[in-house]
Amino acid sequence: MQTGSVTTPFGRRSMTLALVKRQVATREIKAGKSVEKWKVFRDASEAREALGLQSSSLAVLDALLSFYPENELRQEAQLVVFPSNAQLILRAHGMAGATLRRHLALLVESGLIVRKDSANGKRFARKNNAGEIENAFGFDLSPMLARSEELALIAQKVVAARSAFRKAKENLTICRRDVRKLISAAMEEGAEGDWLTIEAMYVELVARIPRSPTMEDVAGVLDEMELLRDEIINRLEDQQNSQFSSTNDAQFEQHIQNSNPESIYEFEPSSEKEQGVKPSKPDKPKVEPLKAFSLGVVLKACQQLADYGPGGAVGSWRDLMSAAVVVRSMLGISPSAYQDACEVMGPENAAVAVGCILERANLINSPGGYLRDLTRRAERDEFSLGPVIMALLRNNGGRLLQAV
Repeated sequence: MQTGSVTTPFGRRSMTLALVKRQVATREIKAGKSVEKWKVFRDASEAREALGLQSSSLAVLDALLSFYPENELRQEAQLVVFPSNAQLILRAHGMAGATLRRHLALLVESGLIVRKDSANGKRFARKNNAGEIENAFGFDLSPMLARSEELALIAQKVVAARSAFRKAKENLTICRRDVRKLISAAMEEGAEGDWLTIEAMYVELVARIPRSPTMEDVAGVLDEMELLRDEIINRLEDQQNSQFSSTNDAQFEQHIQNSNPESIYEFEPSSEKEQGVKPSKPDKPKVEPLKAFSLGVVLKACQQLADYGPGGAVGSWRDLMSAAVVVRSMLGISPSAYQDACEVMGPENAAVAVGCILERANLINSPGGYLRDLTRRAERDEFSLGPVIMALLRNNGGRLLQAV
């Protein structure tokens, strides 16, 4: 291989340290190294976006390689090709001259070729008396030989990422279908639960998928869609078996009367004005407990709440409601505000609402006023905990609690 000193570009083209580095690298190719030129071309094609190239750039690279007579790029060979622009245009399928020059510049920038310019900028080869090429000026293909392993590695990563992206999109399509059909079946067959809220959560997830999604977009929605599917399946399985675990049994058994002196809904009054607990309002219907999500999911969303449970842990819905009473007092939420929330939302829902407020306590000026506002909205059917839990699962510790 020809190994002269570093050459600078002809005319107005400037020299850069990156060009110096690339030219030095071509002189450090391991002795005897060789690689099949079209294999390197295929790797460069796969790595096109990572290299900052366009499809037309590859057409020009293909044309340049076609002027190299051998099938292998070898360290000891003369790797400079010197076609004219007119010849390159023909082999690049009639590409415009300005376009050709632009893509040649991109190939140089990407480090796949190096210009070796003559004194007058012309491309040609000078031969010795034996007819062998002694010196050539044009485009040096040595960088493709020098970077063959690197290009192969980039190509492998691109192919793996493309395969993972395709699988993720397929999994999302299947998961969307599952969730949509499970919700429809539950609604049509009258399964117990707030399926309109769950359907709204599904619609919100689908709406977040952009027209041209990235792997990050698909992976984020897929995680939440799978979580929603698992919760729907758990909900339907619970109904089909007509049996809940012992912790869920406690949840339903503790749908207790407020008159019970041992009820966890009996609070310490926050002032003389609030002696005792407000009696339940007979004209309001009982609210069903939170059943769209399991206790485990609620604890994942309201991570801080478990610290206030009996013994510093929450193992049942009753433990969670006990923890909410402690947190209610700690946040300065009055007993009457919490009692109203229990009557309107249901005791389990009210406890979860307090857990959600705790997660964003540093962003809420008045936790008591905030809970009263949620209670009023719930009374008008304008508030549901489902989207709040999903938002906390998605952004716990990241963004402001969205009450929807």
